[in-house]
Amino acid sequence: MGAFSEQGRIWRLLAGHAWQQTLKWVHGGPLFRLRPQPGAPSRLLIAPQDLRTADQTNAADIYGGRFLFSGHLVETHGESPFEIGGTHPDWQRELHGFAWLRDLRAAESRIAGQNARALVDDWMRICGKRHPIGWDVPVVTRRVMSWLAHSPFILDDGDHDFYSRFLKSLARQVRFLRKTINETQDGVERLQAALAISAACVSMAGQGRYARQSIRRLDQELTRQILTDGGHISRNPRAIIEILADLLPVRQAFIAQGLELPETMMLSVDRMMPMMRFFRHGDGAFAHFNGMGSTPNDLVATIMAYDDARGAAPGNAPHTGYQRLTGGKSVVLVDTGKPPALAVSGNAHAGCLSFEFSSGLNRIVVNCGVSGRSNEAWRRVSRSTPAHSTATIEETSSCRFLTERPFGRWLGTPVIAGPSMVPVERNDDDFGTRVSASHDGYVANFGLVHARDLRLSSDGTVLDGIDSFVLQRNPGREGFYAVRFHLHPAIKSSFLRGGTAVLLVCRDGEAWEFDAPGSELALEESIYLSDVYGHRKTMQMVIYGHARENQTVSWQFRRTAVAKLTRRSAPTGVEEAAGEFQFVMPEDDSFDAFEDTLPEAGEDWSDQT
Repeated sequence: MGAFSEQGRIWRLLAGHAWQQTLKWVHGGPLFRLRPQPGAPSRLLIAPQDLRTADQTNAADIYGGRFLFSGHLVETHGESPFEIGGTHPDWQRELHGFAWLRDLRAAESRIAGQNARALVDDWMRICGKRHPIGWDVPVVTRRVMSWLAHSPFILDDGDHDFYSRFLKSLARQVRFLRKTINETQDGVERLQAALAISAACVSMAGQGRYARQSIRRLDQELTRQILTDGGHISRNPRAIIEILADLLPVRQAFIAQGLELPETMMLSVDRMMPMMRFFRHGDGAFAHFNGMGSTPNDLVATIMAYDDARGAAPGNAPHTGYQRLTGGKSVVLVDTGKPPALAVSGNAHAGCLSFEFSSGLNRIVVNCGVSGRSNEAWRRVSRSTPAHSTATIEETSSCRFLTERPFGRWLGTPVIAGPSMVPVERNDDDFGTRVSASHDGYVANFGLVHARDLRLSSDGTVLDGIDSFVLQRNPGREGFYAVRFHLHPAIKSSFLRGGTAVLLVCRDGEAWEFDAPGSELALEESIYLSDVYGHRKTMQMVIYGHARENQTVSWQFRRTAVAKLTRRSAPTGVEEAAGEFQFVMPEDDSFDAFEDTLPEAGEDWSDQT
């Protein structure tokens, strides 16, 4: 029955994809290019702000014909970058998205402005009507937002002919988005397209007849995609960052133009801001759940500056499916949700009941996160259950992803089967916070329900956990389990008491002891994929057992040494979480040996599995 259900989902996906591609061809294909284009707007009224951080050092490279995008360097040798073939698709998406205009603008030079105009003119001349990647909806969305935000820089010192062609091309791209938004990939891409259309209606003159339509569509997408607790329907924390980075400038443009803010827009921002705090550890990094990789700290800090309330992070996000436990300076974040809907599960992970644990500025237990490299093999690894700090049965994932060829090439790799029941109980009292949850992702194959009970003490010095494996039926298969705790690369780990416990030492001298009485405990190599410098070698603690012989595993983290404190400012972007204290290294050299064991920044571990 389960296999038949999965096949049914695949065929429904395939039929929907075929219909969507047909409509996209009708609305945005050759017929779109052949239709007469309406008149261009007479002028631009306002330029929405670009919240993302610029790097002016890239301006010199771009002027010299060196384009480093998505980890790929292309030298043009005097040619236009839009005429060079054979380049990586990710490089082309970033090139055609024009987000790099912010780097040229940051250079604040006349030459950078001339270079920007020349490149925009090249695109209009070479790719203005068609390009296999340049006219993908997400690329058009990003280009429209970039052109609008940096239009004063692009148009400054430009002649009237360039101004007219720029507006005509911009209007054509916005019209393309209006025609194809229904065929856009559901989720963040569709919402960002709606934001780009709304931004254009506010920014360009003569768009009154489209304004109501665009605002209504934006309201629909915000209502549908932003959940009651402020999370996104994809359950990806990164989605909140990306949406707010575009939504906040659009909101400011509405205010600057004296327009009434749609109620849904205001409500969505008010809901998402607390969720920004919800997913953050003490050091400001976001927890690695369902597609979240390294945290763009500069962008997060900019977005948080728009939060007027600056309240405490909520503890419960039941609609998005997460729990947050806090005690003292300790934070535990737990994934307690079902996989997202099929259409928005392309980046979802099989990490049900996984958790991350931090103390102050030290992240201790993490998930492996997402690789910054465009590599399908690493993407599969990062989405698997063993890459998360939770339990696995027979090294299999609690979710099944679409990988069959040729369907996977057309439909991506959404979740086609996974936990359908994830009951959660939470209890807060004077002694701490307790969260109990379970999932049935292993019932079909192994007849087992995984249950996890976590309790964090009120002072944050003790985290107790119990993992249970409840037999629902006998499938006739073995039930070997592994309960994993992936450690952050900055944590030094070593066995204690003859291998029955593990000592965990943080960079600042804070120490924790991990104990799992009566269980087979191992220290093994792991990999941290979400480091800003690349893949990092790290360790994981693993408890092995058999569900028929030992159905319950108890474990505990207990703080055994505190860090030395000094009164000075916390790092940028973590003021809200860390207050006015920052941890510093002890004056003695007890940590030197640990430093020698750490991989260097940027060390490549990509050939490890």
